[in-house]
Amino acid sequence: MSGFATGVTGPRGVSKSVAPVVDRRTLLRAVGAAVALPFVGKLSGATMPPHSEVLEVKTISRLPNCYHGWPTVAKRQNGQLILVYSGGREAHVCPFGRVEMMTSNDEGGWWTYPRILIDTAIDDRDAGVVETAKGTLLVTTFTSLAYVPILERAMNTSGQGWPAEKIDRWRAAHERLTEQQRDAQLGVWMIRSEDGGVTWSAPYDCLVDSPHGPIQLSDGRLLYAGKDLWRTKKVGVCVSEDDGRTWQWLATLPTREGDNSDQYHELHAVETTGGRIILQLRNHNPANSGETLQAESTDGGKSWSVPHPIGVWGLPSHLLRMADGRLLMSYGHRRPPFGCQVRISEDQGKTWSDPLVIYGDGAGGDLGYPSTVQLAGGDFLTIWYELMSDSPFAVLRQARWRLT
Repeated sequence: MSGFATGVTGPRGVSKSVAPVVDRRTLLRAVGAAVALPFVGKLSGATMPPHSEVLEVKTISRLPNCYHGWPTVAKRQNGQLILVYSGGREAHVCPFGRVEMMTSNDEGGWWTYPRILIDTAIDDRDAGVVETAKGTLLVTTFTSLAYVPILERAMNTSGQGWPAEKIDRWRAAHERLTEQQRDAQLGVWMIRSEDGGVTWSAPYDCLVDSPHGPIQLSDGRLLYAGKDLWRTKKVGVCVSEDDGRTWQWLATLPTREGDNSDQYHELHAVETTGGRIILQLRNHNPANSGETLQAESTDGGKSWSVPHPIGVWGLPSHLLRMADGRLLMSYGHRRPPFGCQVRISEDQGKTWSDPLVIYGDGAGGDLGYPSTVQLAGGDFLTIWYELMSDSPFAVLRQARWRLT
C-alpha cells in the first residue's frame, strides 16, 4: 500500500549549548493535571554531569494541513533513517489517522515525501519501527475508536460549535463500516517488509502495542514490551523467534503493591551490553503518577523486577544503547519547559543522569513521544511531534545534537 499528499513546511533552525537542568515535572495527559514529586535520579560514577550542544532544530513534516503524531525513527544497517508516525489527521483524536513513512539518506538533512503504509477505516495511531538483524523492517500500530464519543457529542449537542460540514465529514468516515465491522478492526498490528520498505505485508496481530515497537535482542530473538490493549489488557513482553512473523507471550510484568496494572502504559525496552534488559513504562497510578517507572530482567525477559520509580518526570520513554554502551532515554516533557529531554545511564540503567533539555521551547503540552538514533559520526537525531502556536495541526520536529 502506498499513497501521497501535498504541501511543504519550511525548516526552522537553532544552535545552542544546553546544560543539565533539574526540574520537577509531571506528564499532563490530554486533559490531565499534575502532581509534584521529588526528583531523585543521579548519574552514577560520573565526576561531571553530562552536557549537550543542540546543533539544529527544524520541522520536517511535509503536510501542513494535517495533524501528525507519535513518531518513531530507526537507523538501518545501511545508514538510512526510517520515520513512521500517525498522519493524515485532523486532530489528536479523530477518525482519519493513518500510518505514514518518510525516509532520509543523509542523516535527517532531507526527508522524502510520505508514503501511506496502513489506512484502516478507523483511527490508526502510534507507529513504531525496527530493522531486524536480518534486515527486515517491522512497523507497528494500534487502531482506536476513541473518536466515537466526540462525534456522538457533536451530533447530539448542536455540534459543540462544529460546522455542519465537519460533523458530516466525521460521520461519513465513521459510517464506512458497521459497528460490528469497526469493532473487528480494533487491534494491535504489525506489517513487515523484506525489501527495504518497497513492499509491505498486510497487517497481522502482534499481541501487544507500545509507541516505539519491538527491539532486536543479541540472541536473535525480537522482544516486544507492551500492552494487549483491547483483549486481556495484560502488560508484559512477547517474543518472536522467526524474524517477527509470529509472536508468543513470554512474561507478564509484576504489579507494584497498591498499583493497578491497567494504569501501566506505553512500554519500551533496551538490552544492555551485559545482556540485562531494561524496560520503562508510563505510569498513571496514584503513586508516582505521570512518572516513568522501570523494571529489569536478567534472564532474557522471562521474569521481571517489580516496576519502580527512577525520579524522572515526563514520558513515554524511548530507550537507546549508544555506541559506547551507555544508555540514553528520551521522553516528552509536558510542563514548562515544554519539549523533549534525555538522560544517560553509565551503569546499565541502575541510575540516570540529570536531564538534558534537547528542546524546551514548546507552546504547550500537545507534543513529545521522542525517539533518538545515533548517527555515524556520534551525533544524535531526536524526532518528536509538536502542536505549535501558529497552526491547529501538529508537525514533526527534529533536533540534531551531541554530547559535549
